[in-house]
Amino acid sequence: MSRYIFKLPDLGEGTVSAEIIAWRVAVGDVVAEDGPLAEMSTDKAVVEVPSPVSGKVLSLAGRPGDMVSVGAELVTIETDATAVAVPQAAPQVAPKGAPKGAVALPSPAVPTNAAGSDARPKASPRTRRQARDAGIDLHAVAGTGPEGRILSSDLASTPSSGAEREEIPVIGLRRLIAQRMTEAKRNSPHFSYVEEVDVTALEALRQDLNSNLATGQPAYSFLPLITAALAQMLRDFPQCNAHYDGARNMLVRFRDVHAGIATQTRDGLKVPVVRNVAARSIGDLAAEIRRVTDAARDNSARRDELSGSTITVTSLGKLGGIVSTPILNVPEVAIIGINKAIDRVVVHNGGMAIRRMMNLSSSFDHRFVDGYDAAAMIQALKERLEDPAKIIRR
Repeated sequence: MSRYIFKLPDLGEGTVSAEIIAWRVAVGDVVAEDGPLAEMSTDKAVVEVPSPVSGKVLSLAGRPGDMVSVGAELVTIETDATAVAVPQAAPQVAPKGAPKGAVALPSPAVPTNAAGSDARPKASPRTRRQARDAGIDLHAVAGTGPEGRILSSDLASTPSSGAEREEIPVIGLRRLIAQRMTEAKRNSPHFSYVEEVDVTALEALRQDLNSNLATGQPAYSFLPLITAALAQMLRDFPQCNAHYDGARNMLVRFRDVHAGIATQTRDGLKVPVVRNVAARSIGDLAAEIRRVTDAARDNSARRDELSGSTITVTSLGKLGGIVSTPILNVPEVAIIGINKAIDRVVVHNGGMAIRRMMNLSSSFDHRFVDGYDAAAMIQALKERLEDPAKIIRR
């Protein structure tokens, strides 16, 4: 009989701690080498931590929402999986907000699954999602699977919760989003500038590009065209393609444009990065936007693909509304918001005409971008979008 104490490894880029998002095992489970143990969140991404050995899980360190330091005990595993092991007390984990150096009381061992207890019920991630969506408390479900594991079929005869409210812990990516949005609003005094753009010619260009696509190729949206035009405009407005380094009180301007693409995922908002936008053709840019946003949505994006943007573009497509006031993606000093494109009757060349119109709703850090400069950049972008022939690079 041998115990293996698995300590949280460095999850990349000098991580000093990570947050427990979800356990993929419970005490008493037998896990295979390289099998998933837990989902941990760093300030860059959610990472699935695999087991380095095979064996029976004896103890887990903490609960979802707890922070674990790199090098601290995470899971204790009995490497003789055929032996009957007694669950041990979980390692000490300092609670959130505890003073530096504080010692937390040991957390009690997590018992094996029993309906109605405080144990984490045994169920697959798919079954947990089904129960969550249906409002079913897994503690109240009697599992019919091996060792009491709850199966999807066990949920069919269980009534959903009739509670009038639901309490959801703010952890993982949602906690990180909340922190960053609060930081941006508190520390970056930004203003928004809205301008309408006649994108009739841009729509004609988009349709022309789509008409020349090979069968099965994804159609172009406005996003790569606007992002390409933005990169061209930033050559004349470098103060908008910048970061503010508060620790050094330094404004850092960038020659290259690395566009963050705000992307809605099932876990919340992520901003994958398309690098060197100005050097890409429209086809290459569209393909790279699709690649990084798909990777963000299916959690396959690398850490370096979720950091390093110099300016962010945000769009809700058909849900884009008429006007928005996007919040800065700090430490950036500008964000460009794309609203929906609609046909409207407008005055054009002295007469009434139906034109495809779109609003750009953008925000800027007023400490470093003056109103005049923001307006001048958006007007230059508007001019390019309304006469888009120069956007295309063959």
